[in-house]
Amino acid sequence: MKVLSFAEQALKDAQSIQTLRQVVNEAVAGETTALVLVVSSLQGVREALVEAAGQAEEGSGSYLEQIDNLRERVLEIIRGLFSPREQSGVITAVQILLNDLEDILHGVQLIRECSPRTLDLVLSFGTQISSILTSRYLEKEGLAVRTEDNPGIVLRMNQHGMLQVDFQRSYESIGSTLGRDEAIPIVAGGIARSEDGAITILQSDGSDLSASLIGAALNAEIIEMWTGMDGVLSADPGYVPEAFVIPALSYQEAMELSFFGARMIHSQSLVPAMEAGIPIQIRNLERPELSGTRICIDPQRKQTAIVGIASIEPVALVNIEGGGMVGVPGIAARIFATLAQAATNIIMISQASSEHSICVVFRQEEAEGALEALRAELAPEIRAKQIQNFDLRKDLAILAAIGENMRGTPGISGKLFSALGAAGINILAIAQGSSETNISFVIEKAGEPESLKTIHRVFLG
Repeated sequence: MKVLSFAEQALKDAQSIQTLRQVVNEAVAGETTALVLVVSSLQGVREALVEAAGQAEEGSGSYLEQIDNLRERVLEIIRGLFSPREQSGVITAVQILLNDLEDILHGVQLIRECSPRTLDLVLSFGTQISSILTSRYLEKEGLAVRTEDNPGIVLRMNQHGMLQVDFQRSYESIGSTLGRDEAIPIVAGGIARSEDGAITILQSDGSDLSASLIGAALNAEIIEMWTGMDGVLSADPGYVPEAFVIPALSYQEAMELSFFGARMIHSQSLVPAMEAGIPIQIRNLERPELSGTRICIDPQRKQTAIVGIASIEPVALVNIEGGGMVGVPGIAARIFATLAQAATNIIMISQASSEHSICVVFRQEEAEGALEALRAELAPEIRAKQIQNFDLRKDLAILAAIGENMRGTPGISGKLFSALGAAGINILAIAQGSSETNISFVIEKAGEPESLKTIHRVFLG
């Protein structure tokens, strides 16, 4: 069993779908006994549908222009894949979908409201169109396929009122949905169902999560995620021109790199595959001859301490200081609860053992709301002089050096910070977990390029 997932960045035009067919042919001709395909929307379609929904909600008829642009783009792809005699059936199937989409958006325009459930329904049309194009083309090429707009992923409401994957029910449902016959299922990626049966769209890269869930449910040998990149890079090539593709990563390293902005796979998408011990291969559909990056339990590679460097910017830092916090239970809990109520996502925390200060880092756009909420919550302590200062700093970046081989290796931190010191980089805050797979630190955003280059040269050059 092999699961092939094709991301939005990879599905651009007729050439992309032709290359997809070559990948499928190679899998079928090899030792693969069963195959599942997961397809995303075409590149840029999701954003266009979000914009169309917003225009309809405002009462504007300009959403029709978005649909016309999508129709023309799909027709161009159809002309590139099918002969004139073969085109009519595919065009009819797509046109039916676009007519339904237009009706839904017209309803949104009339009532001036696009609920989250309606938006999910609108977004589902993107993957359904990709599914039709892919399945009809593979059928033309002689493969037995069938489309699955509802692969069996089930969501349930958690105690916080948020939808999340019901893993047990999803695995059972996927097994019964996709294991029916020998035809290759082509799954509309990122689509799930809530407990009442409503269509729900997973996060923007939900096709990866769909593929991981399907792979775990069907006990796949491997999950191949075809993207628009050669694999996971050791650093951002925009800052570090000599960055290279990392041939192999552990699940933990991949999660850390993903969290800190490496553009490859969402960390949640790794969980089902990791729990089932299924390797994930990240590959480039534009260059299928490259092997890409393998994510697995025990990566076989050169034993370097650091495998990759990632960064998040812009971020802001709030440093809360006060002698009245020392030894007082509950202060940290109040700070974190206040930030949670203000919808502030904490990226990094640093606290001195003296308990005199707590440093919290989050996205810069959340800074003003976070600071206002903290001042309101801690107003009694400020008046009583138990907290002396709120220090807010903006235009910062978090850098993270990641690698499982740092664990138990003396001198890594010393080498890292000595190199940054020699380059004139001032470090504002540091955090390292007990797992020793990640060293994170905060610097001025202006120093981000030089810091990335320095670390890459010292550890990976």
